[in-house]
Amino acid sequence: MTNPRALRGPVEIVGVGLLGTSVALACAAAGLEVLLSDSVASHVRTASGLGAGRRRKAGDTPQLVVVAVPPAHLGEVIVRSLADNPDAVVTDVGSVKASPLAYVREHSPEDVRRYVGGHPMAGSERSGPLAATATLFEGRPWAVTPHDEADPGATELVEQLASLCGAVPLTLTPEDHDQAVARTSHVPHLMAALVAGRLAVAPEGHLSLSGQGVRDVTRVAAGDPGLYGQIVAGNARAVTDLLTEVRAQLDEMIAAVGNGDAAALDVLLKEGQAGTRAIPGKHGGPQTAQATIYVTVPDEPGNLARLFADAGESGVNIEDVRIDHDPGRPVGVMELIVADDAADRMQSVLESRGWVAHR
Repeated sequence: MTNPRALRGPVEIVGVGLLGTSVALACAAAGLEVLLSDSVASHVRTASGLGAGRRRKAGDTPQLVVVAVPPAHLGEVIVRSLADNPDAVVTDVGSVKASPLAYVREHSPEDVRRYVGGHPMAGSERSGPLAATATLFEGRPWAVTPHDEADPGATELVEQLASLCGAVPLTLTPEDHDQAVARTSHVPHLMAALVAGRLAVAPEGHLSLSGQGVRDVTRVAAGDPGLYGQIVAGNARAVTDLLTEVRAQLDEMIAAVGNGDAAALDVLLKEGQAGTRAIPGKHGGPQTAQATIYVTVPDEPGNLARLFADAGESGVNIEDVRIDHDPGRPVGVMELIVADDAADRMQSVLESRGWVAHR
């Protein structure tokens, strides 16, 4: 295993839920033999029926094993997969990387060179094999996290898997990965949960004022609490460090608001504004100036299709879309996000076709 090897299969998927079955479908579509394992027999039958592969049998010898089980079980299943497949490389698709590696080092140090972690940054609000698709990872980042003892050939194989699935492999150390996802995923989710929790105890009349802003801030809080609790617990150190920083800033904000200190509040708000601009733009490049066109759309079948057709006539690319439904009228407000220098052209075309549009 000292030289990089071509990914030829078989590939075994341990855990055929959304992510595992999606990896299996992508591998099968590429012509690789795929073996399926899961503690729930019906998941294997479903995934197999979708064309994702076949149940693993005695005597099968996978080249690569992909562990796609819940975070609380990652370490033990990785160690078992290494023991059961002495010639295979083992990776996983878990959202935390340092703790599974530590478990492998403790329980199977002689095999740690054959383990390289991975984390595709893709998912869905749905779960299970029926939610899977071979294109789930297309264009998405896939963190590959080799460690000091990892065999270069093992790292190469995991990178090939990411590319085969249509993802963009990004190399990070396990520790850097966990700090990155704490900042970009785990802590934002916890903040959203706190804000959404205040809505759960709000008087009904207050919620009638809900707009798109509160929906944007709280959307991810709707995720499975059990699963996300496991994820955060597995990344406790990085999450705790970042939460401590947020708590200090929250204390500053409370003091600024309570004391009417507009200058201190302005500093915090501008820092937040700068953070939104730091998020990578389209295809991972720098953000470009954008404008939002608000279009009133009657809440009736066919109107969205007509709006997109008319917008297409402008020759302007739509970068993003949001819909905010007016609670008092049978209409929605469609937000079309476009390049700032093209907004006038799109707005003019839409208005010429009878749409009520403004910025």
